[in-house]
Amino acid sequence: MTHFLGIRLVKKRLWFKRSLLVLGILLVSWWLMTAISLYRASRSPVDAFFVLGGSIRREIHVARLLKRHPEVPVLISQGSPAPCVSLIFQRSQVPIQRVWLEQCAKSTFDNFYYGLPILQQWRVHRVKLITSQSHLPRATWLAQILLGAHGIWVETEIAPEQGVPGNRESALKTGLDVVRSLIWAGVSQFYSPSCTKMLSLIQVDLNEWRDRGFHCEHQGEIE
Repeated sequence: MTHFLGIRLVKKRLWFKRSLLVLGILLVSWWLMTAISLYRASRSPVDAFFVLGGSIRREIHVARLLKRHPEVPVLISQGSPAPCVSLIFQRSQVPIQRVWLEQCAKSTFDNFYYGLPILQQWRVHRVKLITSQSHLPRATWLAQILLGAHGIWVETEIAPEQGVPGNRESALKTGLDVVRSLIWAGVSQFYSPSCTKMLSLIQVDLNEWRDRGFHCEHQGEIE
């Protein structure tokens, strides 16, 4: 009996070691494929502007970028009120057919949680991430983890600010977001959430909004 139990224990250990070996091979293979995808993406042109909400200066900045690159689609994640964004782009006289507002996110993590599937649908390989200097460290960490895990190369651009934007940074908040981003980088390989509050900028009815009333940040200089 003891001999039989010993054989079973040896078999279980052997199975466990083989499972770890297979898992290790799969992880290394995935890492190599992702690294190759990122290298290729790093050499391709920017094919989307991704704006993180928190300051109207970021929408103003991307509107100026779009004037130089009208072919690049824009995703604004939980930014300024829709009529404010519409007026900013109208003032810059840039095409708005490829500007989209994602209105589901409630945090920086959510920006990427909901933004990643949209960028994947657009088949984006290289994205320009637009935020403020004070928000840059955490946004960059999360972008490189969550977008990088799907082969999307990230380059950042700072929108010039006047005063202090709404985002607040702390080591604790950054650490917690990095931890859950590492977890979600794996989960997101198998599950993709969707935002039910997506709005194309061409769908914004300014007359309707004027009847309802709206308020824009004073830095937008929108009357």
